[in-house]
Amino acid sequence: MFGSIISHRGGSFLWPENTLLAFRNTLALPVEQAECDVHLTADGEAVVIHDAMAERTTDGRGPVAAMTAAEVARLRIRGAGECGVPTLAAVAGLFSAARMLLRVEIKADQSGRPYPEIIPRVLSVLDAAGMLGRSLVIGFEAPGVAAAWAAGGLAGAAWLVEPATSRSLGAEGVAAVARAHGLPAVETHIAAADAAYVAAMRRAGLGCGAWGANHADTIDRALALGLDAFATDDPALALGRRAAIVQAV
Repeated sequence: MFGSIISHRGGSFLWPENTLLAFRNTLALPVEQAECDVHLTADGEAVVIHDAMAERTTDGRGPVAAMTAAEVARLRIRGAGECGVPTLAAVAGLFSAARMLLRVEIKADQSGRPYPEIIPRVLSVLDAAGMLGRSLVIGFEAPGVAAAWAAGGLAGAAWLVEPATSRSLGAEGVAAVARAHGLPAVETHIAAADAAYVAAMRRAGLGCGAWGANHADTIDRALALGLDAFATDDPALALGRRAAIVQAV
């Protein structure tokens, strides 16, 4: 049995990342999960954008955290034909009538510091949309993800581990940190995912996943490893690769 395919940022190879357009199109695909990234505005709104700075994906400049929600809403997303970065509430609303799981990555501000109020804000928005039980919280800061998981009600949570951290701690060390924080799962980049990583997570009773499976070779690698889930920027390709393997079995 193959793990879940996650449409990363709504499938950023296919549509402008983290846009309502991308999430609508993802919802039309038979993938199991979609992923979005969340920052907080100056007035505490949870908005869906990957970078702490506006420049790469919008026509704006400066930190998202320095803008109000109204100012962020006026930004034009490059190549999207849509004005405004979506709020988490808007994205959660799209998924509320579907069966697909939503993964929410908690981001840090432009200085790399965690937003103090982002966890309760994200959980509140998901709860209001009726999505708390069909959402997962993920992030690179284990304590923040652990706090979200400990609050209860989520479908899951995962600590994102950079390859350098994986190499430094080793698979057993990564598993130990996750267990110490009470987390149920770990994810790393597909380049750092191997049989030893999967085995270590399984021994520790942890779920294991990966991101960065964006081309045929890395998608096939993710499928062969038997990961619980993997994130891809090309969900259509991933669906095709999975279907081809299933047909060949």
